[in-house]
Amino acid sequence: MRFARTFSAAAALAAVLLPAPATAHAAPASALLRDPGQTVTLPVREALTQIPVAGEDRTGYERTAFKHWVDADRDGCTTRAEVLKAEAVIAPEQGPRCALSGGQWYSPYDDRYIQGPTGLDIDHLVPLAEAWDSGASTWSAAEREAYANDLGDDRALIAVSAASNRSKADQDPTTWMPPAEGYRCQYATDWIADKLRWRLTADEAETAALTDILSRCSNVPVAVTLAR
Repeated sequence: MRFARTFSAAAALAAVLLPAPATAHAAPASALLRDPGQTVTLPVREALTQIPVAGEDRTGYERTAFKHWVDADRDGCTTRAEVLKAEAVIAPEQGPRCALSGGQWYSPYDDRYIQGPTGLDIDHLVPLAEAWDSGASTWSAAEREAYANDLGDDRALIAVSAASNRSKADQDPTTWMPPAEGYRCQYATDWIADKLRWRLTADEAETAALTDILSRCSNVPVAVTLAR
């Protein structure tokens, strides 16, 4: 499962992250985040400080501004199907035109196992409307399509129960967190990573909510590869 690999990756990074030499100086935020493709590793609380604080504006938002689900590699499977195949606990059968049947998935939002793909939604961890509010309104159509179909980072898209996804809708951590309390630290960490990856902003209430959540979580290292 992709989310399980997130846990193991964080543990591995924690084992190898070394303190900076005494003569080193901390890099300012502008120096840490530079070019697409650059990978930055930071403790999660420091990673949160790299997200610019700005007001949000939903003016002009339409879900259709983010084209999805696409078949970027033209293998017959859309982004939705690719996530379902990658995150299955028990692999589904794949029929013509990438029709999936059977299989089993774990929904970490509500700590449930789901039988078959029809009870699942693919959640944009940072919802499309939230992305629009936080900077995507100024992006090109191609950038928004890339965001909506991001298979380059396991944290961006996640298979969860339809009920939990629809409960979340377009809310940020100020007003919604996963019902499964044991997953909340991971959710907040992944939210921060996704916002950093796409250079999105956060408003003051969102930043305060994330800071409060992280105060009860381990300050794990987070590796982020910039998408833009």
